[in-house]
Amino acid sequence: MGKNSTQLSILPGHPDFSDLPWSIHLSGWRGLCSRLEDVNQGISRHPVVFVNYDGTLYAIKELPPGTAEREFTALQALTLRRLPVVAPVGYVIPSVANDKTSVLITQFLENSIPYRSLFMSQGLLRYRESLLDAIANLLVQLHLSGVFWGDCSLSNTLFRRDANTLQAYLVDAETTEFISPLPPAVRYQDLEIMEEIVNGELIELSAADVGIFPIHNTVALIKLKYQRLWEEINQEGIIGANKNYRIHERVRALNGLGYSVGNISFVPSNNGDQIHFRIIVTDRNFHRNQLYNLTGLQAEEMQARQMLNEILELRATLSRTNNRSTPDSVAAYHWLEHYYNPTISQLNPMIHSPMDAAELYCQVLEHKWFLSEQARRDVGHQMAVDDFLRRFASTHSTT
Repeated sequence: MGKNSTQLSILPGHPDFSDLPWSIHLSGWRGLCSRLEDVNQGISRHPVVFVNYDGTLYAIKELPPGTAEREFTALQALTLRRLPVVAPVGYVIPSVANDKTSVLITQFLENSIPYRSLFMSQGLLRYRESLLDAIANLLVQLHLSGVFWGDCSLSNTLFRRDANTLQAYLVDAETTEFISPLPPAVRYQDLEIMEEIVNGELIELSAADVGIFPIHNTVALIKLKYQRLWEEINQEGIIGANKNYRIHERVRALNGLGYSVGNISFVPSNNGDQIHFRIIVTDRNFHRNQLYNLTGLQAEEMQARQMLNEILELRATLSRTNNRSTPDSVAAYHWLEHYYNPTISQLNPMIHSPMDAAELYCQVLEHKWFLSEQARRDVGHQMAVDDFLRRFASTHSTT
C-alpha cells in the first residue's frame, strides 16, 4: 500500500466505509460527510461521530495508533462470550497527513440511553434505581466470564429499557483483560476503579444540579448489589441422599435471575452420605434464548421473561379449555397469532425498531396489570391495548 493509503479491516455484512473522508480527523468531518447523523450520545474522551448507511447507524471513534485494532479484537472476544457489548464492525488505519491514528467502527446500539439522559429527562427518572442493578449485573457477567474491565464508568456504558428495568451494555473495551478464572483481588480492583470513576461522574452531575440521588450512597449500593448477586450465583451447596431436588431448586433460582447453567460439579464428602455441588453459569440470556427458540423474537432478558410468563399462562388456559396438555410450541404459536402480532400491529405508529416493539408490548402488559388492579379483576388483553393507545399513542416517545 502507498504511504498515505487508508487501510480498512471490516467484517462481512457491513458497508466498506471507503467513501468516508479518512484523510481528515473526525473533528473535521462536519460539512464534508453527508452521512453524519446527530444522536443522543454520552460523554467520550475520544472524538466520536455517527454515520448512516441505508438506515443503519455506525459509531466511529478516533483512537491512538494501534488502539482500535486491540479494542476491536477485545469486543469480538466479548461478543463470542455472549456478553452485552456494542457490536464490533471493523477498524481503520487512516491516511491522515503527518499524523498517526486509528479508528474503531461499531454498530450503533439502537434504543440505547446515555446515563446523563436518565438523570436529566423527567420521563426517565423511574429508571434511576434500575441503573444501579444494571451496572452491578454487567460487572458480574464480565467477571463470571473472566473479563477484567479496568474502566467501569457510566460514560463507558449504555442502557436499554428492559420491561421497566435497564440492561447495561459495555461500550469502551480499551482496557479489558481476559483472565480465567478471575482472581478475587482482580475483581476487587475492578470494583475500586468503578467506585472512583463513578463517584467522579456523579459529583460532576451534582455540580450541574440535575437532582440525582445522594452521591455517597450510590456507589456503595452498586457494590452491595454486586456482592449479593455474586454470592447468589457462586454459592456452593450440600445435599444428602435423595435430596436431588435441591439442585433443581438452585438451577431454577439462577434461571429466574436470567442466568443459563453450563454444568454442575460434584464432590463427594468423606463419609459418602453427602455431596458438595457447585453450579457453573454461562450467560445471562436464559429467557432471551427460550423466547427466541419458541417464537423467533429478539428481546432483552426481562422483556423475554414477561412474554414467556404470558405464554405459560396461555398454555395453562388452553390446556383447561381443550382438556388436554398443550405443548409450549403450540401455546407460543397461539400467543404470536392472537396476542403479540395483533397488538404490535395496533402499536405500529409508535414503533421505530424491533426493540421498540418488545418494550412497548411489555408496557402494555404492565398497563394491563395496572388496570386489573384498579378493577379488581382481569380486564383482558384487548381492553389494556385500547386503553394504552388512548392514553399514550399521541404522547409516547421511544427515544
